Amino acid sequence: MNKLSLVFSYFIITPAIIFLALIFTLFIDYQHGPKATTFPVTPQSTAYAALPATDNSDNIQTSIATADGRVEIIREFLAQYNSPLEPYASDIVAASDAYKIDYRLIPAIAMQESHLCKIIPVDSYNCYGYGIYTGHVTRFPDYPTGIWQVAKTLGTKYKDDGLTTPTEIMTHWTPSSNGSWAHGVQTFMDKLQ
Repeated sequence: MNKLSLVFSYFIITPAIIFLALIFTLFIDYQHGPKATTFPVTPQSTAYAALPATDNSDNIQTSIATADGRVEIIREFLAQYNSPLEPYASDIVAASDAYKIDYRLIPAIAMQESHLCKIIPVDSYNCYGYGIYTGHVTRFPDYPTGIWQVAKTLGTKYKDDGLTTPTEIMTHWTPSSNGSWAHGVQTFMDKLQ
């Protein structure tokens, strides 16, 4: 019976103590006024921004420059092989566009014919095997002239005759090839995508 009275006392005394603690807390809050709290209050902070005194939006100009990614693709390809054509990557793209040919064709032919101008007739600037046959060498005064002449020939004499793929071009460019020329040119064109 002693244990029973202890349990009974616990369930009566504990709620009474909790009730008295609650009353005491409310009494203390009431004495300090309605603004007092038991939690600290942090002051409000103010943010300042440095804005111009006047609206100058009319004076702000925005320009977006677009660059042709093809030039960078060609330039990186030429740089990878340390080609003297690297400074003329934009000429290659411009000439290709002017004569409506694939921009990858000129560097691919240069790679196949001369390893990008590393093996060419002396002072010829002819990286393309253009007009070179049995003792005859076509020479250009500089690399850009060669680029534009090859693009013109591919765009007018070849493309206009329906010869646009390396296999079709090979039939006139180097007719004695067993197909390896066209395969090589196509392989280099695929690297330039």
